[in-house]
Amino acid sequence: MITLHEKIEVNRPVEEAFAYLADFRTSEQWDSTVISATKLSSGPIGGGTRFEVICRQPLGRLRFAYTLTHHEPGRLLRLHGRGRFFDVDDEIHFAETATGTLIDYRAIFTFKGRLDALADRFRTGLQQMGYNSVQGLKRALEDNFPVPELSLAGRRGQRLIIPAIADFTRFGYTRGRKRWLPVSRWMGNKHVVITGASAGLGLAAAQRLAELGAELTLVIRNESRALALKQAIERETGNSRIHIEIADLSLMADVDRLVRRMQQSGKPIDVLVNNAGALFNPREETSEGLERSFALLLLSPFRLTEGLKPLLARAGQARVINVVSGGMYSQRLDLERLEAPSDAYSGSVAYARAKRGLMIVTQLWAQAWKGDNIVVNAMHPGWARTPGVESALPTFNRLTGPLLRTPEQGADTIVWLATATEAARVSGELFLDRVPRTTHLMASTRETPQERGALMEALRTYRAGPSDPLLRTVAG
Repeated sequence: MITLHEKIEVNRPVEEAFAYLADFRTSEQWDSTVISATKLSSGPIGGGTRFEVICRQPLGRLRFAYTLTHHEPGRLLRLHGRGRFFDVDDEIHFAETATGTLIDYRAIFTFKGRLDALADRFRTGLQQMGYNSVQGLKRALEDNFPVPELSLAGRRGQRLIIPAIADFTRFGYTRGRKRWLPVSRWMGNKHVVITGASAGLGLAAAQRLAELGAELTLVIRNESRALALKQAIERETGNSRIHIEIADLSLMADVDRLVRRMQQSGKPIDVLVNNAGALFNPREETSEGLERSFALLLLSPFRLTEGLKPLLARAGQARVINVVSGGMYSQRLDLERLEAPSDAYSGSVAYARAKRGLMIVTQLWAQAWKGDNIVVNAMHPGWARTPGVESALPTFNRLTGPLLRTPEQGADTIVWLATATEAARVSGELFLDRVPRTTHLMASTRETPQERGALMEALRTYRAGPSDPLLRTVAG
């Protein structure tokens, strides 16, 4: 038997340090020996929660079945890990200090069979491993990381279309996560609004942010799903601060009513995630006479965000996250065709053009809203297997199936942009896998400054009257 004992003091409140460590999936962020850590049991984290942890050890790659055996919020965690060659018992005490939290971490290794007689041979290596791990935990909780930058090699690689597209796959995600830094921020005092949250990326982001303690307002279209969605997230995360707003965001009258309801509540918004989207084939028009792709994917997030700006400014330091698509790399802004015409209509082209427009709006908001302490960034999720992709692009879904990301992998950068401390120090960028990316792969897709200004003016000319007809005057 070998006992490792380390103490660290961190400048973080006890409840935040405790919440970070209780979710033992975070060990992947601060313990350099952990290859992966997965939560196996359903429900909120507490006594009995089970994890699978795969580690690099002197005896090779080892798999451990961990159980959280004692969960006393703010005071004590105990975990028992069962492995092939030895078991591990972790006991972690928390105590409030004048500047933060004292963490007392003790790990007991019990070797099995004949290995027990050889335990002393592993002592020095294990002691060094324990020290390094706890120092990694200290670094994670100190949460002082630089904003990610794309390397020179990465910038050169982005000029090559095929390697850039390869990054959209699940293999790009796996490669990208190797350079990630820890994210230990607790969201318990934050209010996050997510559109399109009933499935896919929006639901995956909502579940993770609920686990991190955020108060959520989820905007969905189908009222019949509302209660089940709320109950499912509460049941899985233990977070009861989940609110549902019903709105068809392809209808500007619904967007305006949603804005009025939220303004009347007066609740500041710390994070707004414009995620709602769909690809329409064949071409559709809304009851307001708008081409549906343009209405849902560009005009709606523009109108919603502009309407909620006072609540974002009231938060003190807010974040807007616009979900775009890699398809935008193939399209240029076309002011004459903001609404896709009926002749030669392509749902994928209409989708990509709208997302190109949203990327431009992202950059212009970032410049204009610096003085309001609102950062605005875009992300694209790569190729993720979502209900929307399965229904709208069945052939693409079938051909690329082995390459597609899970919704959780696709939503990871949404969560990172919403939570990471360093993400609040950058604005107007496009992110994939937590790294800024180029907004254009081809010179032919670049727009002029005059076209950017004309886009904003055009979007501002769409107005709903008393009976919700829309008057359209495209600048140009």
